Amino acid sequence: MKLKLDIDPDIVAMMAAEVAAGERAVTAAMREAGSGLKSAWRLQITGAGLGTRLANSIRSQSFPRSGESLDAAALVWSKAPVIVGAHDTGPLIRSKDGVWLAIPLPAAGKSLRGGRITPGEWERRRGLRLRFVYRRTGPSLLVAEGRLNTKGQAVVSRSKTGRGKVTAPIFLLVPQVKLPKRLDLARDADRALDSVPGLIVANWLAGGLP
Repeated sequence: MKLKLDIDPDIVAMMAAEVAAGERAVTAAMREAGSGLKSAWRLQITGAGLGTRLANSIRSQSFPRSGESLDAAALVWSKAPVIVGAHDTGPLIRSKDGVWLAIPLPAAGKSLRGGRITPGEWERRRGLRLRFVYRRTGPSLLVAEGRLNTKGQAVVSRSKTGRGKVTAPIFLLVPQVKLPKRLDLARDADRALDSVPGLIVANWLAGGLP
């Protein structure tokens, strides 16, 4: 006995159309999920007061870069992973040499390289020597003898009489500091992941079921 199977061309076309619809739906869903997660992370960062520059370090890319696929995916990442990761985990920060962390006070001013100024850079720029002041209660200090300019920063005093000269606290010295956790990136990532099935269905329906 011989059996002959004839496949209806219409069924083949329908199956191909269904696969194509699925590829479109999955690809669109992953692009939306990735874009949505990028926006959510950026909003978290600016909402935490960390600034738009750090927020804009969040980037996203969908795959495939062109075309459509049932295996479509999205990647969301930061171009400043150390900084973002620190605010996400709230780590305990210790001095590299195991002694002190120097935290600049307003009288220290800003670093020319951006970020916090170090005691070494401060001495080179100001032409003043820092003096260690130990305190039994509270953080110890690095102080300098000088005057405060109009910005409240310590500078060399040119007065021969010593008028206006002050002992200005420049740095707080602490053995360690706990960075507060200001972000919850996993929360938004979980929400984005949970949204994928619904996005696939929505995009499939929007494209018209075959």
